Amino acid sequence: MSVYIETFSKFGQRIRVTKRHWDYITGKHESIIGLEEQVKETLRNPVYVRLSKEDEKVYLYYAPYDKYFLCVVCRHLDGEGFIITSYLTDKIKKGVTVYEANQDSV
Repeated sequence: MSVYIETFSKFGQRIRVTKRHWDYITGKHESIIGLEEQVKETLRNPVYVRLSKEDEKVYLYYAPYDKYFLCVVCRHLDGEGFIITSYLTDKIKKGVTVYEANQDSV
């Protein structure tokens, strides 16, 4: 399967998703259709990154988008990673913060 989105995260992880999986994600979350560049930018320059409460290898990247936050959920594995899902939300999930941008730069 061919890689559809690929970039390096704030932590230097190579993150990617196939076109087939991206279509699955956008089928569930239609509000992110056409936001591929914003997804890449969220991974590169998030405002917050939180660890999943269920899985210590899953990271939730957040960046502002309109009046919401774009959340990109990724699994990190040995320097590589892949997008599990992505969606717009008005709340940042509770959990361990592993990165928070300097508020002056937001």
